[in-house]
Amino acid sequence: MHRRRRTALLISAATLVAAPLLSACGNQAHPGAAAVVGGDRIEVSTVQAQAAAVRTAQRDSKDSVQLISKSGQLSRAKLHGLIFDRILDKATADAGVTVSRGEIQQMRQSAAAQSGGEAQLRTVMLQQNWVAPGQIDAVLREQVQLSKLAQALGADLQQPAGQKIVSEALSSASKSLHIDVNPRFGTWDNKQTQLADYKAPWIARAPKAAQEVDAGA
Repeated sequence: MHRRRRTALLISAATLVAAPLLSACGNQAHPGAAAVVGGDRIEVSTVQAQAAAVRTAQRDSKDSVQLISKSGQLSRAKLHGLIFDRILDKATADAGVTVSRGEIQQMRQSAAAQSGGEAQLRTVMLQQNWVAPGQIDAVLREQVQLSKLAQALGADLQQPAGQKIVSEALSSASKSLHIDVNPRFGTWDNKQTQLADYKAPWIARAPKAAQEVDAGA
């Protein structure tokens, strides 16, 4: 049961995260940067490479036309994910939380089992979350971090109050990083910890899935 609950978060949160591929560089203040987070640059080329990996996987799928047509905000999704990774790293570091490689591997095994095998896991992640096969472990790491962060904060993700506690911790971490986003991608909303005026297609499923997470597992 605990494995099923942990796995539910991965299908929804991939991550918490999408505008056409960029063809230009960054803003005047940070040329070539898609965003600057905590003083560290996220290059436009990094965002484009992540989006290209997804496009390649989509083109190799039998459902390629449908997958590509439904992921028009792919570059924004990837930038969102890259920024959110850094916010989560900050929040977990502040809470004294660490994640081991073994925990990520355990999560992957659980996720694969729930999905019906490794191949089906790759299919689900590509279809529902716009995640290429090589990006899956990074998403799973987020899920482990979120679960352990909630546990460290004494927050029950099965309850709205617990979800609020985690959201506030993420928002605080976001503010402290002074996130500056290239206008081509939009602006960053610290309160919602996402790109403003942007909503990924899987976000609507997150609250329900979060209620299934066993934060103390």
